[in-house]
Amino acid sequence: MDLKDFITNWLLASNSYDTNAYLKMYHEDAELDDASVGRIFKGHSGIRKYFEDYFIIYKTQTRLVKLNIITPNKVFIEVEFSGEFPEGRIGGAFDFTFKGHKIKSVKASLR
Repeated sequence: MDLKDFITNWLLASNSYDTNAYLKMYHEDAELDDASVGRIFKGHSGIRKYFEDYFIIYKTQTRLVKLNIITPNKVFIEVEFSGEFPEGRIGGAFDFTFKGHKIKSVKASLR
């Protein structure tokens, strides 16, 4: 799997608010832990809620700042978020773990 292409496609799905394409990139039982909201979102239903509440509602756009491929199944990215939220623009990070060709877990944070 080309991890750089995967992350590019993940960002495209996110920035186009394509919920189905976004969710297809995650295992059914994936977990998304976002320290900035203090919650862990489990499975497609939880990750859908996270995506709708923090990306679609706030019209969040995510720009890749830095990509670090750590191992064939671990990637760390730094991003810049912009949207209709109080800060208007803020830094963030995602720490991905992959299993097969999908996201198994991700830790998200604001910077």
